[in-house]
Amino acid sequence: MCGICGELRFDGGEPDFAGLSRMMARLARRGPDHEGVYADGPVILGHRRLSIIDLSAHSHQPMVDKALGLTLVFNGTLYNYRELRRELAALGYRFFSEGDSEVILKGYHAWGEDCVDRFNGMFAFAVWSEAERSLFLGRDRAGIKPLYYSQDGGRFRFASTLPALLAAGGVDTTLDPLALHHHLTLHAVVPAPRTILKGVRKLAPGHLMTMDANGKSETRPYWHLKAQRPAMPLGEQAWIVRVRASLLAAVERQMAAADVPVGVLLSGGLDSSLLVGLLDQLGHREVQTFSIGFGDLDLEGADSGNEFIYSDAVANHFRTRHRKYLIPDAEVLAALPEVVDQMAEPMVSQDVAAFYLLAQRVSQSVKVVMSGQGADEVFGGYFWYPKMDAESGTPLEKFSRHYFDRDHAEYLATVTDPYAVDDVTGELVAARLTEPDADTFLDQVLRFDATTLIVDDPVKRVDNMTMAWGLEARVPFLDHEMVELAMSMPPELKLKEGGKWPLKAIARGLIPDSVIDRPKGYFPVPAFKYPQGVFLDFMRGVLDSAACRQRRLFRREMIDLLLAAPMDHTTRLQGAKVWHLALLEFWLQRHVDGN
Repeated sequence: MCGICGELRFDGGEPDFAGLSRMMARLARRGPDHEGVYADGPVILGHRRLSIIDLSAHSHQPMVDKALGLTLVFNGTLYNYRELRRELAALGYRFFSEGDSEVILKGYHAWGEDCVDRFNGMFAFAVWSEAERSLFLGRDRAGIKPLYYSQDGGRFRFASTLPALLAAGGVDTTLDPLALHHHLTLHAVVPAPRTILKGVRKLAPGHLMTMDANGKSETRPYWHLKAQRPAMPLGEQAWIVRVRASLLAAVERQMAAADVPVGVLLSGGLDSSLLVGLLDQLGHREVQTFSIGFGDLDLEGADSGNEFIYSDAVANHFRTRHRKYLIPDAEVLAALPEVVDQMAEPMVSQDVAAFYLLAQRVSQSVKVVMSGQGADEVFGGYFWYPKMDAESGTPLEKFSRHYFDRDHAEYLATVTDPYAVDDVTGELVAARLTEPDADTFLDQVLRFDATTLIVDDPVKRVDNMTMAWGLEARVPFLDHEMVELAMSMPPELKLKEGGKWPLKAIARGLIPDSVIDRPKGYFPVPAFKYPQGVFLDFMRGVLDSAACRQRRLFRREMIDLLLAAPMDHTTRLQGAKVWHLALLEFWLQRHVDGN
């Protein structure tokens, strides 16, 4: 929905308005409709608005409630804001706007920090209290909306993106070796609070933070996801009834919470197709849908670059207002610098460019879209889940054999000595997989995926690439009530019939069988999965550049090995290792070297 930023001084100095201005400029694409600034002694707040709910100036931000002594900057959407507004009005609160932002202000005043327990939505926000001289920050349970921060001896800064903090200046851009280990092991995931840079941290999903004008801070979780069976066992059909009702409610909430048209990113897979079908059942006709395909080069061994046969079938079945775009490979390569510039952190998934180029086109038609992200993680759709479950050994051994991009020994052979650390990723994963309130190994894995891995891979990717074009993406499969229900379901039901059985059962008879029974697909960009030709030349240029050699991050013998036979060295999740190294180096060149 927006871009937020701010600074709180606790050394007696004046806030840096020039730094805030630079952050605002870096966030401009996230909020092209309005910009605003607020100042009060040690604090300054900035906001870039994408108008979705209450399009009037009454919902501009920073939103100041003089009567309550509170000021808000907020990125996201509260889907249940109307219900909360009615509840607050019954308590005597009077509203000056019609949007969801003011509900956060009133809710915080009425219920304190516990207000977040009542919020259904995606959000990252900061509330300044004049009386307490403190900031209260919160992030949604699924981490759909980002919140980065930096702190030194004199000030605390926050922003919706890491590059915005870099634009403000004064950030330690040294690589964090522990985060690097996570990045190169967990498919570019660096779990919160770390980022790839020592000087930047991020608020974890489902967490709150307070920071006062004396520099005292406190962070705490407000949500803990359990993966346990209900006290009263349910039969298969009872599970289907509950999942359908929960998903339908999530889709209805997210469709209704907008004063602008809402479209659907229709990949042609089960998840996005099911969203179109449920919208049709809710009475939404002629929904705008959008699909994208890639590839005009003859790449050896490459998959098809589009899935139009499936998205066309869904669009025709429901008579949507459908648009599809076929992007030539040359345009993908030309856009790559722009794509990397919009990455808050380095992202290696091949479809990151797909979302960027699709969002560019979709934003010309709508401001809000629904997307199917989260269904695979919540309902067990990935091929590695049953393989992990069939393994023997400790939870870490079972998980790592089918997920880690490289084992610890290969990590040490990839990076130079300054970045050699112990197996910190193995330690982190082992700890997460043995946390309480999960009944089985697969429960542990699915919870870890839904609360950690998905946040810094598909969810962050979709937010960054859509918001780069002032487009808000909503993800009904990550509605927290939906996730809580799904995590209480026996994993064997989710993995039935090749995974996502509950969704397939709901979809049967609603969407075409050809979409339900098809092999699983992605937004395919073959050039990143099968590096050759001009794409391999690009990667070679990055890894052979003077900047890369001077950085001395990667061992040259590993770079030479990967460049000599790029398609012989892939990760367990079927990614090209040479692309992973080239992307990280290119991100550092674009974001760090110039700061």
